[in-house]
Amino acid sequence: MTVPQVLSFAVIVAMMAALVWGRYRYDLVAAAALLLALAIGIVPFDEAFSGFSDDIVVIVGSALLVSAGIARSGIMEVAIRRFAPNLSGVRSQLALLVIVVTILSAFVKNIGALAIMIPIAFQFARRSSVSPSIFLMPMAFGSLLGGLMTQVGTSPNVVVSRVREELTGAAFTMFDFTPVGAALAAAGTTFLVLFYWLLPVREKLGGSVNEAIDIKNYLTEAKIVRDSTVLGKTVADLMKLSGGDAVVTSILRNRTMRMTPLPDVVLKLNDIVLLEGDPAALDRLVSQGKLSVTGNRVSGDDMASEMVAIEAVIGESSPLIGWTAQRLALYHRFNVNLLAVSRHGERLDRRLAEVQLRLGDVVVLQGNAATIPDVLRELGCLPLAERAILLGSVRKGIVPVIILALAMLATAFGLLPVSVAFFAAAVGMVLFRVIPLRDVYQSLDGPILVMLAVLIPVSDSLRSTGATGVIAGELAKLGTVLPATGALTLILVAAMAVTPFLNNAATVLVMAPIAAAFAGDLGYRPEAFLMAVAIGAGCDFLTPIGHQCNTLVMGPGGYRFSDYPRLGLPLSFLVIIVAVPMLMIVWPMN
Repeated sequence: MTVPQVLSFAVIVAMMAALVWGRYRYDLVAAAALLLALAIGIVPFDEAFSGFSDDIVVIVGSALLVSAGIARSGIMEVAIRRFAPNLSGVRSQLALLVIVVTILSAFVKNIGALAIMIPIAFQFARRSSVSPSIFLMPMAFGSLLGGLMTQVGTSPNVVVSRVREELTGAAFTMFDFTPVGAALAAAGTTFLVLFYWLLPVREKLGGSVNEAIDIKNYLTEAKIVRDSTVLGKTVADLMKLSGGDAVVTSILRNRTMRMTPLPDVVLKLNDIVLLEGDPAALDRLVSQGKLSVTGNRVSGDDMASEMVAIEAVIGESSPLIGWTAQRLALYHRFNVNLLAVSRHGERLDRRLAEVQLRLGDVVVLQGNAATIPDVLRELGCLPLAERAILLGSVRKGIVPVIILALAMLATAFGLLPVSVAFFAAAVGMVLFRVIPLRDVYQSLDGPILVMLAVLIPVSDSLRSTGATGVIAGELAKLGTVLPATGALTLILVAAMAVTPFLNNAATVLVMAPIAAAFAGDLGYRPEAFLMAVAIGAGCDFLTPIGHQCNTLVMGPGGYRFSDYPRLGLPLSFLVIIVAVPMLMIVWPMN
């Protein structure tokens, strides 16, 4: 081995050790690895930042924005409520959740698909009086399986397409991943639905998810308008929209008549309903019922600016104490709307504008993003930790789905490269105000994008120094005594083994050149081996740290580290058993 090859190995090994140690975040570790590679000369200075212009970074960043737009639309909750309104039985609920998240993960970033469906899983858990842990890990694993079906489903598929283009001049297309990925998804989802009982039932430490993030019940009021989906329907129909997490405390009719909200009371035009519940439930009820939040008055100037809703607590020197929003004329004096009020330990049964505010009340105020911090200071209110409050915001419904469909069609028919199509889709999400401009950079996972960008030249150093050829040669010695299935299995298992210690995209950046060289040394075509690397990197079912989806459900599900192999180990064996013959059929090795 030459000195540059030894140095290249040393940088990769040191980086992997630092990632396993976990003391520093992965993007910082990757940046340090790039600096070290530059210092010792295995990465040329003029290539140091080439990764930032790479298609991988553009595609992953754009996919995150598109996923955020789909999540904000609320369309999945509406669809499930419409097509499976009375679904009962844990297994049938689990089947629906896993199948939907698996299919959705093929078209949006898998962590985005999982985030869309987690609130629905909690609704099902409450409805069936079971622990959410029954649903969450199978959903996370389903999202990983779904990501295998298309090029944009998960980062490893994007990365391996780039590697193939460098090697052969032709990248994998959008649906080249579908035959093998669909077979794995079908087998995997069937396994998850049948054998979910392998998981121990866990309860989230510290109580419910709502308690864990300190969600309080708010009082708000909304008006039945002509477009309301519940006009002419009963209070019970309205309550179904919230999934049981909000209640109607009173109904005002003809401005003066106060009615008891009995379940069979029919809602009429211009009725005002007083609602109490957590912010997410209130948002579902208002958006899906197409109600008008009565405090949500927006002027023409405000429409042209960014409106935000923010939670704040009334401080001891606040001029709001002892006054009602009506008497203070909040909108006319301060250009803010009072959307909701929460008072710890007390149910509020008066109209929102008539509630006399007290020290410690938590309020949701809506106003101009540029001016509301100054208004809060003037009102003596302390903003709470930032949390997405969608109550009173505009929901675009079908628009993000149309944008995503156009991007998928453009790539499927070869009209646009994946990077251009998804970048256009991300811009479309902003132009059509599916995602407010202020939320764009919050939706991007900056650390992941930075890690990808700085690791590209580092991983390329293995190829440029010839180190991948050395590793491939050693593996080829082992591969010569193995049949073709054994050689392919070796690469797949190696990628699965490395993924928990590296980010999945980083695993492909390191393993794909090795796999291609390994295939060449054995006289095989590289496609099946590259696909095996992508599958192995996308299928970490053994740890909570190998993929963000696994990490995302660990806290809400109350899982322990040891819970993952209980369900994940047999699933990993199933993936190997299904993937190897499918790869050999779809991608002939000779």
